Amino acid sequence: MCTACACGTEDRSPAQAAAGDATVYTVSGMTCGHCVSSVSAEIGKVEGVTGVSVDLATGAVTVSGPGVSGDEIRAAVGRAGYALTETSPAAS
Repeated sequence: MCTACACGTEDRSPAQAAAGDATVYTVSGMTCGHCVSSVSAEIGKVEGVTGVSVDLATGAVTVSGPGVSGDEIRAAVGRAGYALTETSPAAS
């Protein structure tokens, strides 16, 4: 259950795809499971994305998929109503 607002949702993001083509982004402003769902759904619509994993506690969003650009992810996060603050390659 979401502890930030007690909305009753849980993080049910798809599992991360194979390592090697993943990037970790930091998204600010997420406070509950609805936030996680919105961010996951918008990023999942980006062509080439094969997996999205969101950690609500840290704001870390791991995106897998070959050839996905940071600009596309930034735009998707913006459409969901949040801000992308940092990017780094996923650890193998």
